[in-house]
Amino acid sequence: MDISIRSVQQDELSALLDLYKHLNPTDAPLPDASTIEKIWNEILSDGVPPSVADRKINCFVADWEGNLIASCILVIVPNLTRGARPYGLIENVITHPDYRRQGVGKSLMHHALQSAWSHNCYKVMLLSGRQTKEVLQFYEKTGFKKCIKTGFVATPISH
Repeated sequence: MDISIRSVQQDELSALLDLYKHLNPTDAPLPDASTIEKIWNEILSDGVPPSVADRKINCFVADWEGNLIASCILVIVPNLTRGARPYGLIENVITHPDYRRQGVGKSLMHHALQSAWSHNCYKVMLLSGRQTKEVLQFYEKTGFKKCIKTGFVATPISH
């Protein structure tokens, strides 16, 4: 399988949203198309950096024969501790169910981590809502260690 790992392209919003349907199937419906387009442009423009290599928001995809089969977001956060080295956050990790257990996700995560290291990040964090043994082992095999820090998540209170 000849997979290309790369940054998402402007014209791939629809394909990415199709892939995201496998991430959280019970998600609330997306807002109107103009709101989605605005968010998409914000992700892609990231303050219009001089080059893709300078982006703080990175959406990486695995492409197989023109189909997006996996994706993740890496956000590089500027920091004034740890020698002023930034840190990374990885979110929205998804591999299409038809392509799991074939090394696609591992290649994608390796790419995202290499990008973080090239930005001089001192760490990369990832939270997973999935607690299955297979998912936790996947993240450990890609270089993440559990039990180093404790993760907390706050969500808005519904009325």
